[in-house]
Amino acid sequence: MSIEVNNESAVAVDEEELSLLGRYLLENLYVHPEAELSIILVDEEAMEKLHIEWMDIPGATDVLSFPMDELRPGVPGRVTPAGVLGDIVLCPQVAAEQAETAGHSMQEELLLLTTHGVLHLLGYDHAEPEEEREMFGLQRELLSYYLGREAPKETRS
Repeated sequence: MSIEVNNESAVAVDEEELSLLGRYLLENLYVHPEAELSIILVDEEAMEKLHIEWMDIPGATDVLSFPMDELRPGVPGRVTPAGVLGDIVLCPQVAAEQAETAGHSMQEELLLLTTHGVLHLLGYDHAEPEEEREMFGLQRELLSYYLGREAPKETRS
């Protein structure tokens, strides 16, 4: 698996942990081991430019996802084809504000946003209530397992 983390922001973040989370997510969503993922951290100005260009919405946002090969999650015994998953763009400054409101660290918020971004790259969305329940439930489950707050389903009694 090729996971590249590029921090173009002026904010220090744990890039290695973002990479480890990316690997964990791709393995648990049965993405091909040769898939490529890019995680880019940018400042508010750069994020606002992307937000306007791609969504036509002013202001910086927390995360944007840019899928490439339109891969979808695999299933046990059948992983996705090899390919380029795409790019996740994160804004640590926006993440820091959200983290403060949520009462956790900026790094935890970046982990949440990375998980959210990967799910978007794999075709999940939250435009409709049912989609939101599915995506946010999976997001919560994957992040809880990664952080060791919950045991994977197959080991739960």
